Amino acid sequence: MTEKVFPAPALVTNVRPIRGRNVIAVASGKGGVGKTWFSITLAHSLARMGKKALLFDGDLGLANVDIQLGFAPKRDLGQVIEGTVTLQRAAERFPDGGFDIIAGRSGSGTLATLPSQALSGLRNDLFDLARNYDYVIMDMGAGVDRTVRTLCGPAGTTLVVTNDEPTSITDAYAFIKLTHVTNRNADLRVVVNLAQSLKEGDRTYGTILKACQNFLKFKPPLAGIIRRDLKVRDAIRNQVPILTRSPGSEAANDVVQLAQRLMKEKEAAAGKE
Repeated sequence: MTEKVFPAPALVTNVRPIRGRNVIAVASGKGGVGKTWFSITLAHSLARMGKKALLFDGDLGLANVDIQLGFAPKRDLGQVIEGTVTLQRAAERFPDGGFDIIAGRSGSGTLATLPSQALSGLRNDLFDLARNYDYVIMDMGAGVDRTVRTLCGPAGTTLVVTNDEPTSITDAYAFIKLTHVTNRNADLRVVVNLAQSLKEGDRTYGTILKACQNFLKFKPPLAGIIRRDLKVRDAIRNQVPILTRSPGSEAANDVVQLAQRLMKEKEAAAGKE
C-alpha cells in the first residue's frame, strides 16, 4: 500500500478521555461500509447484555439510524440545534431494542455546517449526558471533516470500520493517520466488516496494520471481524434489527462477541481504578 499525502491538521492536541471513557465513536474513511448497521447492532448487543446504552446519530446532514430501524422519533437532533428541546429530552427509547436513540434529521445538510462553537457545545452536552449511560455509541459521518473530528476527539474508543475494497482500506488508513497525528492518545481500533471469512478479514486488517506500522509507527488493534451475511441485507430491507430478526446469524454473533470483548475490557479497567 502506497501512502497518500494528506494535509496536516492545523492544531495538534493530545486528549485523554475523562468524561468520554464510556463513549464509543464508530467512524469510517468512506461511506457504504455498513457503519450505521454496525452501530445499531453494537448498541443492541450491549442493551441485551443488561447495559444502559444510547445510540447517537452523529452523521449530521445524512442521518439514517431511524430509517434503518423504521423508527419515527418524536424529537431529533435538529430540534436540539434549534434550541427547542434539550439533548436529554431528544433521547427516546427504541422499544424493540431496549436502548435509547438520539436521531438525526434525515436529508438536512444544514446540521453539517454548524459553527465551531455550537458543535463544541453539542459535543460537551453529549459527553455530560453520557454520565447517565453505561455506553454511548456515536454513529459518525464518513470521512474526516471538522464535524467528525470534533465529536470523535474525546471519545474513549474509536472503532474505524472498513471492508476489503482498496478505496475503503485507503480511506480507513487516512482516518487513522489524521486522528493519530492530531491525538496520539486516541484509542483507535479496526473493525473489518463484510468479510468473506475470518481469514479474509484478518488479511484486510493486516493490510491496514502494515501501513500504520510502516508510515506511522503505530499499531491499531483489531476490534473484530464481521462476516458477510445475507441476513444483514434482509434485516435492513425490513427495517428490523438483525438481533431481533436473525439473532443466530453469523454477522449478529460476530458483533455480539465484539461487544462482549469491549464490555469485559471496560469492566477489567474499572476494577483496576
